[in-house]
Amino acid sequence: MANYAPQELAQKLKDGLLSFPVTAFTPELAFDEDAYRQHLSWQASFDVAGLFAAGGTGEGFSLTPAEAARVIRTAVEEVGGTVPVLASAGGSTAQAVQNAQDAEAAGAEGLLLLPPYLTECDQEGLLAHVSAVCAATTIGVIVYNRANAIYSADTVARLAERHPNFIGFKDAIGDIEHLTRVYAKNGDRLFYLGGLPTAETFALPLLQLGMSTYSSALYNFVPEFALEFYRDVRKQDHAAVTEKLQRFVLPYLDIRDRVRGYGVSIVKGGLKVVGRDVGGVRPPLQNLTDADLADLGALIDAAGIRPAPATLASAR
Repeated sequence: MANYAPQELAQKLKDGLLSFPVTAFTPELAFDEDAYRQHLSWQASFDVAGLFAAGGTGEGFSLTPAEAARVIRTAVEEVGGTVPVLASAGGSTAQAVQNAQDAEAAGAEGLLLLPPYLTECDQEGLLAHVSAVCAATTIGVIVYNRANAIYSADTVARLAERHPNFIGFKDAIGDIEHLTRVYAKNGDRLFYLGGLPTAETFALPLLQLGMSTYSSALYNFVPEFALEFYRDVRKQDHAAVTEKLQRFVLPYLDIRDRVRGYGVSIVKGGLKVVGRDVGGVRPPLQNLTDADLADLGALIDAAGIRPAPATLASAR
């Protein structure tokens, strides 16, 4: 049973940093529940507003429906009493409905609805897709504006009018005019979060467009730095944000951009170099090379943001 009604969840999430924990795998690439629980416990020991289990950074796209349900249930069991746990839904409409129902049954507080899989669609189709998911669950639903699911301001407004449990709009496009239209049309009825890759890069300008929060992949392995960055963004401290961008985020992007698909791999690489290894990534992604891992470790040390050893930082 969810602890937050949908609108209560929106209020909780909109004013804090959000993150998508990686999913731990064994060397054989099976779900490693023990390692996942340890990672979640560490993540929840800091002041994060919400954790999205089995999401993009959690390689939800590589999980079977049964695995996804198990990952979400494990997250709820481990940290659900400390921080809201949200899930993801994707694929066909029928699959997304099943994901939503499984997530609610597992105890998730909310849901991020990913774009429909491998098909083109227009606004009426998107409206029907989201409506089916919202109608299938009582937990809060957030749409993900990206790829083939670009929601017009009017479609977002129609969804908000129809479904009280439609609570959020996440963007991975960064089209300023589009975001302005969505926010102007819907205002405080929803909360808005940034979802561009390595969201810290865009966080300050998007704040001006109503996006009060974002999902931080960096939080997985340098949580203190990620939280400090978020606080600087919310204070609109341009000098502090720029200094952190130059010291770590922009050089990090240079490593991330060496190989397509490194956006997830580099997060697991970061955990490995800080001594919190949760295994590698599943194909079609590929792990960082040894040289890239060494460069990432050197960057973390040069930036002075290596977290405390596991035996110390895991204590609540």
